[in-house]
This record gives sequence, C-alpha cells and structure tokens, in this order.
Amino acid sequence: MLKQIYRLVSEKKFESVVVSQHPQKNQIVVRPNYLSICHADQRYFNFERGSEIMAKKLPMALVHEGMGTIVYSKSDKFKAGDRVVIVPTVNPHKEVTYGENYLVDSSFMSSSRDGMMQEYLVLDEEQIVKLTDDIPNTIAAFIEMMSVGRHSIERIFDIAKNTNGSIGIWGDGNVSYMTAAVLKELKPELKIYVFGHHQSKLDYYSFVDGTYLTDSIPDTLMLDNAIEATGGSGCAMAIRQIIDHINPEGTVALLGVSELEVPINTRMVLQKGLRLIGSSRSSVSDFKNIVELLHNNPQLISRMGILVNQVINVKTVEEAAKVFSEDQANSFGKTIMEWNV
Repeated sequence: MLKQIYRLVSEKKFESVVVSQHPQKNQIVVRPNYLSICHADQRYFNFERGSEIMAKKLPMALVHEGMGTIVYSKSDKFKAGDRVVIVPTVNPHKEVTYGENYLVDSSFMSSSRDGMMQEYLVLDEEQIVKLTDDIPNTIAAFIEMMSVGRHSIERIFDIAKNTNGSIGIWGDGNVSYMTAAVLKELKPELKIYVFGHHQSKLDYYSFVDGTYLTDSIPDTLMLDNAIEATGGSGCAMAIRQIIDHINPEGTVALLGVSELEVPINTRMVLQKGLRLIGSSRSSVSDFKNIVELLHNNPQLISRMGILVNQVINVKTVEEAAKVFSEDQANSFGKTIMEWNV
C-alpha cells in the first residue's frame, strides 16, 4: 500500500513523501480524521528543542493526539467504518512487567517515530480503542491528553495514604483542566483545589471546590495530595509551593516537562516523608478508561467541549503550517485540525 506522510523537515516547513507500507496480521489501516495540536508538537514546529535534538528527530510527521476511521482491518476485533481513538505509544512487547509508556524501547508518535500527519496509519490492535457514538470527533481528538491525566490520578491513589481528603492541582492550562474534570468524575467526594497564574483561566474551573492564584495562597491551606501540571519554567515554583502546602506523607505526581533541571527542597521532602511520583504519557488501558468515563458521564463531555477552541479544515501541508502558527496565539483550549490532506 502506498501512502503519503507529511513530515516536518525544517523550521515551520512540512513536506510530503510517498512510502510503501503493508498491513501485517492483526494490523488495521486507519484514516486520520481529527487531529489535535499539542505544545510538544509546537516545540518541534518552532525548533525549540535544540539543534542536536532536532537533527536526530527530523524529518518526522507531527501530532500524537487524534482519532480516525478504520478503512481496512485484518483483526477480528475491529471492522471497517469503526471510529477509533489512536494510541501513540508503540510497544514492542505484548506482556511485560512495566507499563509500555515507561519502557525504554517503546516508541511514541511525534517523538521517536512519525506522528499522525499521514494519509493513512497502519496500526497494531493495541494502538486503537473504539469510540462510542456519543463522543464527538472533536473531543475524541484529544482523548490522549485526558488519558495522561487519568494515568497520573491512578498512580497517586495506588500508593496515597489518604485517598478521600483533598488534592491540589498546580497549573491552569489544558492538562490541569482535563485532569481536574476527570478527577471530579472518578472521585466526586474528593476536595479539589486548583492553583494558577491567570484568573481568566481559573474561572473555567467552576466544578472544583476552590481556585487560587499562586501569589495569594492562604498559609493555612493544607492538602493531602497534589499534582504538578505546570511544566516549563513554572515547575520549580509549583513544586516549592506543593511541598509547603502538603500534609505529612502526602503523594505528589509530577506531570510537567521542563527542559531545565528543577531544584527541589529535599530537606522538607524528607521531613514530611513525601512521595514524589513521575508520571508520563499513558497506556492503552487509560484510553479505554477515558472512553468509558466519557460515555457514562455526559457532563464530562460537556466540560471537555469548552476546550474546543477552533476546528479548522486542513487540505494542504501549507494550510497545516498556517494552523500551527495560528495555534501559538491560543493560551487555553485546543486547536483541532479536520484532516483532509
């Protein structure tokens, strides 16, 4: 089978290449329909990862968040016409002790292999999850990001001493919002507090128990567990505030990615007996759990709909580059490409 892949070849420039790829046993051919642009994609598009890293990565197709429709299947589990969300992790092992998202030899779309900006995707059974009819395409496009939040929640409550008290989420961006909304459905009895820099963004969190600007957190506010979802230069301050406002033996999930080393007050980590957990990406089980959660909670679909910032029909690689450039102006919400290239 011949297909076109649309790869980033230099700063803000995509080019098309034709490749041959044939489905093997139990593999599925998916036509991408709706793709969601992530900050990680933007760092590649704008050449913000450093020259050595970019030289190793390119040429590479971008985007690791998306959904599509099956056009051909050799699997007994899926058929042509099924709407599916695409799992970007490619795991060379089928049964392992560790999560596929933490294996060194697993690959990830739009990072260590081509992403979803392709004419067709040839995928393993483990790389797709069937969608229910009530989940809109535009929201299905960023289920991957929801699954990342879901994964961090599971990691915290697998080991946390107090799972029914309070939790703080640092960050007021897309990951923070999705994680808070998912957490509200999973543990409605939990007290959820969100901390951010922008009141205009915090206003979207009407479903949590409280929001605070990071420069006006009450000294008396203490939390049982916390999630750091800031990333970038904000990691250091967020982790510092979490350590200050978390109860003894609390558990902290670290989600934010920083290009720089982040200092941590180990004295207070030891004194309070805190647990710091790294949480990265997600597994196919997290995708399945999110699809089920959305299906069973229409309110969650409505809350996620707030994040659909713009949906743009893309027919050429030049239009795709323009959408990437326009997306940089969005401080909150997701830009969705209706993929017709």
